[in-house]
Amino acid sequence: QLRGLAWLEFLQRWGLGGCLADDMGLGKTIQVLALVQHRQTHKTKKPFLLVCPTSVISNWQREASKFTPKLKVMVHHGQTRSRDKAFKREVKKYDMVISSYGLLQRDIDTIKEAQWDGIVLDEAQNVKNPQTLQSKAARLINARTRFALTGTPVENNVGDLWAIMEFLNPGFLGTQTTFRHSFFIPIQSMQDEDAIKRLKKATGPFILRRLKTDKTVIADLPKKMEMVTYCQLTKEQASLYAATLKDLELKIDAAQGIQRKGTILSLLVKLKQICNHPAIFLKDKSSIATSKSGNMRSGKLARLTEMLSEVLETDQSALVFTQFVDMGHMLKQHIHETLGYETLFLHGGTARRQRDSMIEKFQKENNPMVFVISLKAGGTGLNLTAASHVFHFDRWWNPAVEDQATDRAFRIGQKKNVQVYKMVCSGTLEEKIDMIIESKKNISKKMIRTGEGWLTEMSNKDLKEILTLDADATMGE
Repeated sequence: QLRGLAWLEFLQRWGLGGCLADDMGLGKTIQVLALVQHRQTHKTKKPFLLVCPTSVISNWQREASKFTPKLKVMVHHGQTRSRDKAFKREVKKYDMVISSYGLLQRDIDTIKEAQWDGIVLDEAQNVKNPQTLQSKAARLINARTRFALTGTPVENNVGDLWAIMEFLNPGFLGTQTTFRHSFFIPIQSMQDEDAIKRLKKATGPFILRRLKTDKTVIADLPKKMEMVTYCQLTKEQASLYAATLKDLELKIDAAQGIQRKGTILSLLVKLKQICNHPAIFLKDKSSIATSKSGNMRSGKLARLTEMLSEVLETDQSALVFTQFVDMGHMLKQHIHETLGYETLFLHGGTARRQRDSMIEKFQKENNPMVFVISLKAGGTGLNLTAASHVFHFDRWWNPAVEDQATDRAFRIGQKKNVQVYKMVCSGTLEEKIDMIIESKKNISKKMIRTGEGWLTEMSNKDLKEILTLDADATMGE
């Protein structure tokens, strides 16, 4: 962290921008707070602007109060926030102003008029698309220097890196067109090792990335153990899977361009919902646990229930991530009713005060409990080291996003080993896509992060091979 602070201060001294891309949990927040305090104590009286997702505003407030209590921190958020000239006058009284990406684009005419010593973008993958309003707004801020914080500088493809560097040091990597020809196409399409080396050499001085698995960085962090947990579909799930696939195959064959991509993505969502639970796909508010015949409706839910039972009975707590809010509500109800343990659920619609209360409860109480979290709402910015087990109930198929979610538990402050379970339905698209991602991890670690979009680029033949249900996918009933 001291090295990171020195690196940030060096860039600040020369008016250069840098991306602090330390692995989640290594203290990016603390390093930035230390820089702001150092600048305010010795260098300048202009404030820093910190922009982050709304969900982590409270976290920044708490961390600043804990580690840099002398800093005067203002939160620019909510209906009562100051605007126009009042905002410009008020920020002069503070050392750091915290706001959200949504308000950055909404209040850009007000914010850009203030004088800033620096601007920091937390979870900077939010500006990976240079054409969005919030990305354009961030580039309009006049500050002596700019910093970006992200554990995933390349989340989906190397184009993300151009967008971040264009914010940090405008023009450094050339225009988008130049970058596309020099790096994007060679790396994404041809896995050109020379292009990867050239890009790393160019951007290396402006990106500081340390991994917590590197024992030269930190020697006292417990181990993280990851495993794929295989489940089987029930007969009901298999029947719905086959029928849905058959219904949409003809549409995929007939569609082209954007329409084809939309059809494929829609199919992927439906098949993932079926793998999770029939009721989520059918949206019929039917029974969670059993069918009319008395059998378990979801093989994956049955397996999760068994595993959570073992975890909770040994007085340990767990996180369960899902990308579907409906599934989160179902998991909360089912776990509490079936296992009898307190279960919390955080999603995008959770109010800030309620969210903070749940986090505090989970961290402070010694009783074993389960925290169900919507992946988009809780994939970043949370410290949940009370958990020693992490379940990815459904897969995002993006290693960067999944790793960030896991890092809610596997971070500095964790005293226990962390066991991570990635739940996959055998013989379905989940298993086949997981195998593809595992086989490409070497490329991902070099420069590329895989999202779901690559599936839409497959030929119809290759796509059907991935989506087709294997004969052994169904559990015996």
